[in-house]
Amino acid sequence: MKFQTQLDVDLGDPYLPSVQYTGQGDLPSRYAVSDLAAETFARASAWLARYRDGPDAIHASLSVDRVLASRWFDWSLRPDGWETPAAWDSIAGDYLCADGWVRLHTNAPVHRQAAIKALQLHEGVDRLQVAAAVKTWTAEAIELAVVAVGGCAARLHSPSQWADHPQGRAVALQSLVHHEEFPLGAVAAHHLPDSSHPLMGLKVLDLTRVLAGPVAGRFLAGYGAKVLRIDPPGWEEAAVVPEVTLGKRCAGLDLHNQADRDIFTELLRQSDVLLHGYRPSALENLGFGDQWRREQNSALIDVSLSAYGHSGPWAQRRGYDSLMQMSTGIAFVDEPSAKPKPLPVQALDHGTGYLMAAAVLRGLTKRRELGIAYRSRLSLARTAALLVSEKPSQPMQPWPDESPEDCSQELELTDWGAAQRLRFPVSLEQANCSWSIPAGELRRHKPSWSFENT
Repeated sequence: MKFQTQLDVDLGDPYLPSVQYTGQGDLPSRYAVSDLAAETFARASAWLARYRDGPDAIHASLSVDRVLASRWFDWSLRPDGWETPAAWDSIAGDYLCADGWVRLHTNAPVHRQAAIKALQLHEGVDRLQVAAAVKTWTAEAIELAVVAVGGCAARLHSPSQWADHPQGRAVALQSLVHHEEFPLGAVAAHHLPDSSHPLMGLKVLDLTRVLAGPVAGRFLAGYGAKVLRIDPPGWEEAAVVPEVTLGKRCAGLDLHNQADRDIFTELLRQSDVLLHGYRPSALENLGFGDQWRREQNSALIDVSLSAYGHSGPWAQRRGYDSLMQMSTGIAFVDEPSAKPKPLPVQALDHGTGYLMAAAVLRGLTKRRELGIAYRSRLSLARTAALLVSEKPSQPMQPWPDESPEDCSQELELTDWGAAQRLRFPVSLEQANCSWSIPAGELRRHKPSWSFENT
């Protein structure tokens, strides 16, 4: 499979365990979404085994359930007697323009306001009013107008148009996972992993938002890492918070405030891992750039995510999974006038999230064994290129209905009520994926690595 070949190039190692795949079924798609789910879960889990067992990991028993992995690419939470908020803002979605289609992403209030401003409309508009306004624009013009005022939009390209686009060409030249090494001069003296909770004691500082980065942090927390998520004042992502705060402490800091900047600096100095999903220049503009972070913590495993990649004319552009499907041509069907057809799940977000987790675990392994710290960079656009590189096998296996056996029988007492989670799709001998902290509201804890009584 091309997936495996590409992952071997960027994340491979001769001592990774082989993977047994179980579960029969393929999400209905023109793309190999279930294969992507299984392979990215497998790669993160294989590097977990490698971190825990060293070269002996090659003998570890590791299996991934393809169906459960695919279900985790959607929503893993099953509320009991309550409902999660709507996944989309009322005016978010695909709109027909004068010459094609554009998608507006308006889930964040600031992005909704930007779209309304670009369209010269007023707050309180409905979808019909937005549709009427968008239809008078070309797709490229409305995309540029929304982006110019700080919003998020993407016109629909065909795959060939994206391949010829300057940003598409830039992404094609990038590695799926771009690594940079920072020799420490000596093998780092860190704890030896516990077999059942291999990441116990590791500190992961999580500055990520919807959705890939939080997925990576959730995976790491499931195997024992202390994950501390930091959000700015006022930021909300109500629909996904119950999904991605599982296992994490969630605190708030205003990085424009000196006292909070000092707290952040101290947290970073004590961290093993930093996950961040800001645009490439954002931390630099705050005074927390790459060089500064390395000076504060030379052993840091620094893993970042961007939307459109770290080079090219759109490197600084905001983006989300649904927008990436439009830009890269994944949602394109037959001709420009045909309504876009998105993937059945947000596969770019989830797939990139598990690749981020794999990059973290690879970095931790190399740090302990070779005395090398790592910075790794990934992007939704590059994961999209991986997905389109391979078509589903034929014939595809029918997608099964969900059954009660797919869910854990333990109730999770979230801040909103009791719920069940899907069973985790990974089985790694002796390792137990479990979360001691249920999902909860953002900014409910203190910004501290002392998790007790916070």
